[in-house]
Amino acid sequence: MKNIIIVGASSGIGNRVARDFARMGWRVGVAARREAPLKELQKEFPDSVVYRTIDVTLPDSVERFNNLIEALGGMDVLLYATGTGFQNPTLDIEREVVTLETNVVGMARITLAAYRYFRDTANRDRGQIAVITSIAGTKGIGVAAAYSASKRFQNTYIEALEQLARRQRVNIDFTDIRPGFIRTALLNEAVDYPMIMTLDYVAPLIELAILRRQRVATLDWRWRLVTAAWRLIPRCLWVRMPVDALCGEPKKEEEPIVVEEQSSMETVVENAARGIVNNDQPADASDADARKYLDNQPK
Repeated sequence: MKNIIIVGASSGIGNRVARDFARMGWRVGVAARREAPLKELQKEFPDSVVYRTIDVTLPDSVERFNNLIEALGGMDVLLYATGTGFQNPTLDIEREVVTLETNVVGMARITLAAYRYFRDTANRDRGQIAVITSIAGTKGIGVAAAYSASKRFQNTYIEALEQLARRQRVNIDFTDIRPGFIRTALLNEAVDYPMIMTLDYVAPLIELAILRRQRVATLDWRWRLVTAAWRLIPRCLWVRMPVDALCGEPKKEEEPIVVEEQSSMETVVENAARGIVNNDQPADASDADARKYLDNQPK
């Protein structure tokens, strides 16, 4: 039985991935600032889930994180899934600082603590540090300056730690997960975002990237094409482009929000294997990968 710790598990991606790994038979350590959602997870999976409240912007977060590792009985995988960001064209300093404290300082604190754990325990099996970054780290985006810059920092920081691990012969794999827009509470419900994806669609792709120890996973294939095109644009042209639309536009009229019942992990991945996903979005995993993933789950 393997152990995964997910920081940022109170809602959205982290909460969904925590539930899915618990269903797969993993022991799951969950952390976030809000205690109530963590208690619910532990109540739902009393034999699998251990939790600690952690605010990654505070200095005691490392101590609390290490305490969670001990309570779980060790760690094989870290998933850093917490983050925040704003569209901030007026450059409100408080919003910029909050974004940087969570996405830069907090991320560095937790990933360094995980790195030291894997280094000092001399783990026989390879450890893994996975981080939910973003396609926003591809280029600087003016209306979300701190957010896009913080995501670029995460991309580079993971790469730097990977190089250090190779030089120090520390047994760690790194996974940089770069999704496009996902319909979670982080997004403004009154805004139409381009190529937005559902949580039901994205969660299995994130989990496959972790299980396959994929080095970089840009989700999904449409955003891989877009970001590849972005990289070809010279900086002198990029800084003159009206990229505000990339961050979404206000809806023309209010639309009712339909909450769909979340499918079971087995159903979602089986559908992905057949190329059937929510909103008719094409599956990102290959048929063989998805089938293997599904067949290996506990029955």
